Amino acid sequence: MSTGDLVNIQPSELKFPFELKKQSSCSMQLTNKTDKFVAFKVKTTNPKKYCVRPNTGIILPRTSCAVTVTMQAQKEAPPDFQCKDKFLLLSVVAPDGATAKDIGPDMFTKEDGKVVEEFKLRVVYIPANPPSPVPEGSEEGSSPRAFSQENGNHHNSSFDDVSKSLEVPKEKSSEAWSMISKLTEEKTSAMQQNQKLRQELEFVRKEISKSRAGGFSTVFVLLIGLLGILVGYLVKTT
Repeated sequence: MSTGDLVNIQPSELKFPFELKKQSSCSMQLTNKTDKFVAFKVKTTNPKKYCVRPNTGIILPRTSCAVTVTMQAQKEAPPDFQCKDKFLLLSVVAPDGATAKDIGPDMFTKEDGKVVEEFKLRVVYIPANPPSPVPEGSEEGSSPRAFSQENGNHHNSSFDDVSKSLEVPKEKSSEAWSMISKLTEEKTSAMQQNQKLRQELEFVRKEISKSRAGGFSTVFVLLIGLLGILVGYLVKTT
């Protein structure tokens, strides 16, 4: 857990179960330690790779807020499963009654004696199907000293705002549109075939009706003819 004068953050690292070509998510809980409204904002060194919901917000006094971080599906794993991405959480006292709509870019600027707390969180990859248990001493993948040295050079990394929704890769978007277009064409073709079959069935039904009507007329004429012959024969015999 990371703690400051305004908020507690748990956990202090973002651990993602890593599996190629699959999205992965983790969450952190922000707890407001004060009796004031606290605004927060999440930034990262790799904004195109992650989305955060919510990426900004207001934490009410003495309450907690859950933040979910989602990593886009990755095509390849980094060497030794070591990730250099980092997150930065900014927190500052907000006016009483403030809402997320009141958060502006200037709220987190350090000016006029304003205190802005900063927490740096690193990203840790965890194999989705680890081959064997990891020794407790090496669970995090690097020593505390190494991480301390990384934090000492954090000014060399630029933290950018993260989005609330994931970007869809262009190649996946084109594949989706191609599939939609293909399904639309197949649906149109099926509808045309169905219409054609209906027309053919209607034509056959009409032909059958005509043949039935024609057959009835012929039989009727024959019956009238036979009746006429019978009447004539009876007249002659009388």
